[in-house]
Amino acid sequence: MEMEDIEDVLGPAGLSGGGAPPGLRLPLAAVAVKPKRPRSSRVAQTRPQPEARIPGTQSDSEYMSGQLSAFGYAITEEPEGADLWLINTCTVKNPSQSAMTTLISKCKSANKPLVVAGCVPQGSRDLKELEGVSVIGVQQIDRVVEVVEETLKGHEVRLLSRKTLPSLDLPKVRKNKFIEILPINVGCLGACTYCKTKHARGHLGSYTIESLVDRVKIVVSEGVREIWLSSEDTGAYGRDIGTNLPNLLNAIVAELPANRSTMLRIGMTNPPFILEHLKEIASVLCHPCVYSFLHVPVQSGSDAVLTAMNREYTVSEFRRVVDTLCELVPGMQIATDIICGFPGETDEDFSQTVNLVKEYQFPQVHISQFYPRPGTPAARMKKVPSVEVKKRSRELTSVFESFSPYQGMEGKIERIWITEIATDGVHLVGHTKGYIQVLVIAPDSMLGTSADVKITSVGRWSVFGEVIEGSVVAKETHEQNHAELQEEYRLSQVEEANCCATDSCGACACSDAAQQCNPGPQRNSTPQSCGDATHQEAVQSKLVRRNVGATVKSSESDTAKQVGKIQHLNVAARRFPNVDTILWCGLAVSFATTVTLIAVLAYKISSTPSY
Repeated sequence: MEMEDIEDVLGPAGLSGGGAPPGLRLPLAAVAVKPKRPRSSRVAQTRPQPEARIPGTQSDSEYMSGQLSAFGYAITEEPEGADLWLINTCTVKNPSQSAMTTLISKCKSANKPLVVAGCVPQGSRDLKELEGVSVIGVQQIDRVVEVVEETLKGHEVRLLSRKTLPSLDLPKVRKNKFIEILPINVGCLGACTYCKTKHARGHLGSYTIESLVDRVKIVVSEGVREIWLSSEDTGAYGRDIGTNLPNLLNAIVAELPANRSTMLRIGMTNPPFILEHLKEIASVLCHPCVYSFLHVPVQSGSDAVLTAMNREYTVSEFRRVVDTLCELVPGMQIATDIICGFPGETDEDFSQTVNLVKEYQFPQVHISQFYPRPGTPAARMKKVPSVEVKKRSRELTSVFESFSPYQGMEGKIERIWITEIATDGVHLVGHTKGYIQVLVIAPDSMLGTSADVKITSVGRWSVFGEVIEGSVVAKETHEQNHAELQEEYRLSQVEEANCCATDSCGACACSDAAQQCNPGPQRNSTPQSCGDATHQEAVQSKLVRRNVGATVKSSESDTAKQVGKIQHLNVAARRFPNVDTILWCGLAVSFATTVTLIAVLAYKISSTPSY
């Protein structure tokens, strides 16, 4: 059986317009599921990695994988040998659907049984590509085993009717065992003229606070270190069931371990539904167990374009969200999205967007070109010429890439939470409280732990650090009382937060995965200057494989000594010898061996009696 996640993959051009951050995992090869039982089949899956995925689609994939695994199916990396392919789709933009079409063609050419799940069949059930193919809708994922079994028997199954929300307690196979992606609702309340997701996901449907809190308790007990709340619009949570997002967040935070072993990341929220809760949301973001990060899409810096998009907010309201959060939350990071070339966008409209990005200097901006989605109002609007759309996209990307969001972080001490191995196979990936990506060389045993690191160098997409000896918090630690933790944090907030909305340059670097204005928590940092110093890209070319062991420099900072009441482990990381040294040593050994062999051969020849 083959399972494919088709999502809006933010690759080198999509993520920021150029180059992926070190440690950001781009699409992998297809994966297949081999059966644990002789009667079952195999499923193959191409999936973008965490920071390039759409969480809702990824969460659905994890639930479907879990059910198939529980029923006897297992994942394999050999799609050619799969007995069935399962493709999970996203309908955000044309490239996602085009990728689905390509995979369907490959599957049919390979003569494999096929099931297509997700937003595309739910929102466009009459697509020609879906003829003769089993399909399963976004609210039917709890019946994936049934659909797979029937498809393997040669039957075509179509389950697209809407029903109650799928249970949060379904079996689940996480892509990363340390990260739980928790959907808090489905659908949305918006009616954006360019978006087709609502056609598939429907109107807002929120899970109850009780069911979400119960799920949090379970995943914490399972050793999860990060909980990502996912939603088409997190800010709209609860409006259909008489509650709101602050109520949910406060209930979840109350269940997080006081030792900060599990962190909460709040998902994407549009400006309209967070405006009335800004102070409450800011309070939650200040909590020690919550990342000081939020993804708030602006899409355009022009009110005229926002009106055409039917985004239901103005640029000034977006500014109020960013400015308020940056003022109230130390080290706040904000990511945003921009659509270039929306129908009717003039040169002046685009100029306003560029100026907004320049003013705030968002360290992470998802830049995309407008793609008309069939059946949406925007598809009927007069389009901007494609040449102009591409030109604007390149220009905005160039502006964005000119920023040096991490300049000034060198030498600072930051607490990070480590959850995965970087794609270079050398570094582990951790995040600061502001969700800035930090790459460290450390043993795999540090996965699922937190540690203090000293920032040694900065790159465009992430920073590099060294783990401070004695600072690693083990997975089992002495816990503080929740009230004590909250009180300590409130006392730490006496000093006013130095953030992007109020710094002398008027620039913001609040962001998502790897960028910032005043980096991370302000615990041991000094205000960042806004100079013109060019950023220094850390060179790691001599590191060619995962490190497994040995010495980490101990920082002389006092932070290394402030170990508090928690258990500590001594951590080491081996330094690789210089590659040139290894090569020269190898040549020397080879030369000595050759000389020895020649000498031995010559001796034997000379000692052989002649006749």
